[in-house]
Amino acid sequence: MNMTAKIFLALIAGLAVGAVLPGIGGADVALAIAEPLGNLWLQALQMTIIPLIAGLLFTGIAESVGIAGGGKVAASALLAFLVLLLVSAIWSILFVPALLNVWPAPMQAAAALTGVAPGTAVAVGPINIGEWLLSLVPANIFKVLTAGDMLPVVVFVSAFALAAGRLPKDQQAVLIGVFEAIKNAMLVLVGWIFVVGPIGVFALALTVGLKAGIGAFGVLAHYVAVLVIAQVSLILLVYVLMALFGGGVVAFARAVLPAQAVAVSTQSSIASLPAIYEGAEALNLPESVSRVVLPLAVSIFRITSPCANIAVVLYVGHLNGIEPGPLALAAGVLASLAAAVSTGGLPGSITFLAATVPIANAMGIPVAALPLLLAVELLPDIFRTLGNVTADLAVTAILSKRLKLENAAPAA
Repeated sequence: MNMTAKIFLALIAGLAVGAVLPGIGGADVALAIAEPLGNLWLQALQMTIIPLIAGLLFTGIAESVGIAGGGKVAASALLAFLVLLLVSAIWSILFVPALLNVWPAPMQAAAALTGVAPGTAVAVGPINIGEWLLSLVPANIFKVLTAGDMLPVVVFVSAFALAAGRLPKDQQAVLIGVFEAIKNAMLVLVGWIFVVGPIGVFALALTVGLKAGIGAFGVLAHYVAVLVIAQVSLILLVYVLMALFGGGVVAFARAVLPAQAVAVSTQSSIASLPAIYEGAEALNLPESVSRVVLPLAVSIFRITSPCANIAVVLYVGHLNGIEPGPLALAAGVLASLAAAVSTGGLPGSITFLAATVPIANAMGIPVAALPLLLAVELLPDIFRTLGNVTADLAVTAILSKRLKLENAAPAA
């Protein structure tokens, strides 16, 4: 049994025990033990986030800069990836609050879970754009590291990585090696922490079950439904973009179907690559484009990442009665783009926390519920891969059409 399944079973067991324990006695003792134990595991995870993100982001940007210098097609692909990731983030910001407004979470259970009274909305202070912009550029990077402010760290590491790209190759290699080593060491540490992951999730779930009762199951089921609906809506948006810019949406739907089937069964974009190539051949896309864009896409382009990760954080904010203001949302978008660039190739459990914690910190939303939501990522993760594979072929088709038109245009 893999770790994701173990964590999921620990979640179910913890919620069930927490729901029935008040009726048979011992709830107070269980809460006194489970709450600090769960928080200890949560803090152990949180202590790895900043160095892990620094290592991931630096190496991710450094590799992307290297690829961008590899030719016109690769550079065009990277620009298209960035635009579509931005569309994904904005779509989540627009769609998820509207969906939660029409279909809110069962707030009585959510209130028991978070301690926030039903219907309570946290007041958002006046917006000071000047202060917000200043906060993005830390005068003392060590101070913000100590404070755990993720967005200034993301800005600094991104700028540092871009600056490193201007250095001689031997000096670049040294810096990349350092950050690669930091990333790998943190992944080892996270692996150790996840060895006791089922115990930590059981403790957190037991605490939730004791506070929210059987209603906790309803909150988690609602969360999964919201996350899946958000991702399905994004996938449908990809089809709309194909109709507008790629041409032949019916042919595209037929061509991408085999790759989608592989994605659902394997939950791996890389495993779906041969089927995506077959889809590109079925659409008669030029190999000069598909052989460059598709490997690049399955490696670093995850269109569902900003949409799904922002949706997770917005949902937690919804449970806590927090309505992020425009600047908080902008900060969340920046953090989501950084996460999308930096968290490729990692196990889903690590990717989830490495991506959502910085977004939550940037938007001022508590992170305590995130490990519980990680435990129910089994179904949403299928739609993450499904959307990514669909967008991989779509962006290849759109770029092929655009490059074909550019090449066909008469010289001025």
